[in-house]
Amino acid sequence: MKLRLYRDTFTEESTIGELSVDSTFFCYTLEDYDRKLENGGKKVYGKTCIPRGIYDVVIDFSPKYNKEMPHVLNVPGFEGVRLHSGNMANDSLGCILVGSTKSKDFIGNSKATFNELMALMDEAYAKGEPITLEIT
Repeated sequence: MKLRLYRDTFTEESTIGELSVDSTFFCYTLEDYDRKLENGGKKVYGKTCIPRGIYDVVIDFSPKYNKEMPHVLNVPGFEGVRLHSGNMANDSLGCILVGSTKSKDFIGNSKATFNELMALMDEAYAKGEPITLEIT
């Protein structure tokens, strides 16, 4: 499974993008402010989105959420990056939030969107299919 996150809306509070699954639009995303870490920007804990790049994703247990969740691996300067539900940047701490609607610094219908994404990822993971996330 190939996930691609295209970031397209930038404010001083958040970064909104579009997530595709195997080249088909799936949902909107919301992350913390884009400090362009891949170009030498400085990370601010809990207020910085992860660097652009290609990452492996696994489904594993999150002690914070006490359930199996998508875990983005080997993100430089970050630990425990997940895809999960949430509506605003203060729900993120560097993670990627998913939702089916968007407005300024907000995404909506997040829990239902996350559950739908999780079902697709669980299916791919159960088949042994690698999951990658490309962020542009």
